[in-house]
Amino acid sequence: MATNMQTVPERLVAFLPNLRRFAISLCRSRELADDLVQAACERAILAADSFAPDSRFDAWMFRILRNLWIDHLRRQKTAGPQADLEEASGISIPSGEAASLARMDLLQVTAALQKLPEEQREVLVLVCVEELSYHDAAEVLSIPIGTVMSRLARARKNLAELTGISFGERRSSDAKGGIV
Repeated sequence: MATNMQTVPERLVAFLPNLRRFAISLCRSRELADDLVQAACERAILAADSFAPDSRFDAWMFRILRNLWIDHLRRQKTAGPQADLEEASGISIPSGEAASLARMDLLQVTAALQKLPEEQREVLVLVCVEELSYHDAAEVLSIPIGTVMSRLARARKNLAELTGISFGERRSSDAKGGIV
């Protein structure tokens, strides 16, 4: 028991950036995301004894956060639409042409990501950004693995269409082989 109480808070501190990134992808508001992350941390610490040490901590935390988000949506059904995530102006990047192009690409992908249906966005963030396996993403979302795979395929296709990128196609590369 005492071991779980010590390991969950320690793991939480290291996992906060991932949890916040997933929260922002769900609610599109940094302020609300911070509130969700705080509530998820509180819930995890209170339920630390229920965490199975042989299970994945990240999947457990993503599930707690997603359940809180669903609860929030149910409470706010009549409150109207949530504020969209403003342009990613808080991101610091080095100056120069490559950095400017990278920032434009980031803004384009962020805008396209926000246009995806929520179920596609959730799967895409969990699998492609948070690097969860299909099985773990299915567990977090309480859906079959086949549904994860089909939603991910549709999300990738829709994201490519929204950004004008074709699968297997590369844009002009810089000297280091990266996409510019």
